[in-house]
Amino acid sequence: MTEAPIMQLTTRAAAVLSTGLVLAAVVGGWRPAAAQAVRSDDVLPALLVEVKGLRAAMEQMAGSSARAQVLIGRLQLQEGRIAGMIRRLDTVRDELAGAKRQYEQLAGSVKFLSDKSPSDPGGEPEGVLDGLKSQVTSARANVERLAAEEAQLTNDVAAEQARWIDINQRLDELE
Repeated sequence: MTEAPIMQLTTRAAAVLSTGLVLAAVVGGWRPAAAQAVRSDDVLPALLVEVKGLRAAMEQMAGSSARAQVLIGRLQLQEGRIAGMIRRLDTVRDELAGAKRQYEQLAGSVKFLSDKSPSDPGGEPEGVLDGLKSQVTSARANVERLAAEEAQLTNDVAAEQARWIDINQRLDELE
C-alpha cells in the first residue's frame, strides 16, 4: 500500500506541475500580447505622422505640377510671340533695305539732274526735278519710319526674350 500513496502523490505532483506549466504558458503568452499592444500603440502615432507627411508631399507635388503646366503654357505662348515678332522684324528689315535702295536711287537721280546745267540741250524740265525731290522726301520719311519700327521691334523682342528666360528659370526652380 505504500506504493499507491506514492503513486497518487506523483500523479498529484504531475497534475500540479502541468497546471503550473499551463498557467505559466498562459501568463507568459499574455504578457507578450500586452507588450505587442503597447508597441502597436507606439506605431500608430508614427504611422499617422508618416501618412500626414505623405499627404503633404502629394499635395505639394500636385500644386507644383499645376504650376509647371501653367508655366509651360506661358512659355509656349511666349515662344509664339517671339517667333511672330522675329518674323515681323525680318519683314521690316527687308522693307527697310528696299526703302534705302529706293531712297538712294531717287537721291542719285536728283543729284544727277541738279548737276546738269539748265542750259544743256537735253536738260529735264524743272517740274520733273521737283517731283523727284518730293519722292526723295517721301522715301526718306519711309526709311526713317521703317528704321524706327525696326528699333522698336528689336526692343520688343529683347523684352519678350527676357520674359521667356524668366519663365524658363521659374520652371527650372520647380524641378
